[in-house]
Amino acid sequence: MIRVALVDDQAMVRVGLRMILESEDDIEVVAEATSGVEAAGIVAEHAPDVVLMDVRMPGMDGLTATREVLAAHPGTRIVILTTFDDDEYVYESLRAGASGFLLKSVDGDALVSAVKVVAGGDALLAPEVTRRVIEQFARSGVDPEEPDEPSVEAIGDLSEREVEVLRLMARGLSNQEIAAELFVSATTVKTHVSHILTKLGVRDRVQAVVEAYDSGIVVPRP
Repeated sequence: MIRVALVDDQAMVRVGLRMILESEDDIEVVAEATSGVEAAGIVAEHAPDVVLMDVRMPGMDGLTATREVLAAHPGTRIVILTTFDDDEYVYESLRAGASGFLLKSVDGDALVSAVKVVAGGDALLAPEVTRRVIEQFARSGVDPEEPDEPSVEAIGDLSEREVEVLRLMARGLSNQEIAAELFVSATTVKTHVSHILTKLGVRDRVQAVVEAYDSGIVVPRP
C-alpha cells in the first residue's frame, strides 16, 4: 500500500486529490495538512511514502517545507503541486530535493501514475519540467555561448557514454526514448542511468539533471 500525504491550503484541492487517489486499491491518503508549517509534523506522525506539496501557501511555502521535511525525513518522496505561473519555484523545488512536480491541472490517471512512479523510487522528469529548469538557468546568468565540453571535474567518473545519456536525460527523454536515440536496449540505458546516479551521488533522475546543470555537464542552449 502506498501511503500519501496531502499538503495544500485549499480544501477543495485536497478533497479532489483524495477522491482520485483513494479510488485506487493500492493507495491510501494517510494525512492532510493546510500549510507548510504542518507538513513536517504529519510526515513525522504518519510516515507517508509520498507527499503532494503545494507551492504557494500562507506562513511557509512548499519550497521551505520541502527542505524541512527532507532534512528530517530524507527517505520521503515529495512531489510539488504547481501551476503554469509558478516557474520561479520549479528549479529551486527540484534542487531542494523534490522528486518532481505536477501541474494542478493534471488528470486523474496521470496523478495516480505519478504517485506510483515516485513511490517506486523513480522521479518525474517530463519535458516541460526540463524546459523550465533550462529557463531558470538561463535567467540565473548561465552563458549559453559557453563551450559544450564540460570540465573533467564536472564529469567526475562518468564515461563518455554516460555523459551522453545524462545529456539526453536533461532533455527529458525516457529510458525507451534514449535507447532509440542511441540504438541500444532500454536495459542498457537503465544500467547507464543507475551508474550515473551512483557516480553523481544523487538519488533520482531529477537530481541528476539538476546536478548536471549545476556542474556544467549540461549547458542551456540559446
